[in-house]
Amino acid sequence: MNADLPLRRLDPAAVLPTRAHPDDAGLDLYGLEDATLDPGAGALLRTGVAVAVPAGHVGLVCDRSSLARRGLKTAGGVIDAGYRGELGVLVWNLSREPQSVKRGERIAQLLILPIAVPAPVETDALDATARGVGGFGSTGR
Repeated sequence: MNADLPLRRLDPAAVLPTRAHPDDAGLDLYGLEDATLDPGAGALLRTGVAVAVPAGHVGLVCDRSSLARRGLKTAGGVIDAGYRGELGVLVWNLSREPQSVKRGERIAQLLILPIAVPAPVETDALDATARGVGGFGSTGR
């Protein structure tokens, strides 16, 4: 997909998402307000921006390494193609110190990816695979 991505500024102070480099996978999302997160605390950070994810695609809210290095972790998020509201970024402070995020700081990345949307169909059996029902560490360490 190399088409345009419609964006709407919902607040005049909002910074529209950008790419630092043309081949970067994600668009940087910017915080709209200052926030301080105590250790172990989470906060929903506003962006002041809405996006029209194209049909057949999903927007994924992902970490920025610069924040992860400080102990700030996004809780992720799925932006469905039909959603037109403000993008919010849920951030948790996993560090042992209060962490501040400043207005206009890059707080997450938005990735736009193609998806498959198969219809769920109930069945009595699933095809066999080498892995089978193994999960949660079943492949060793």
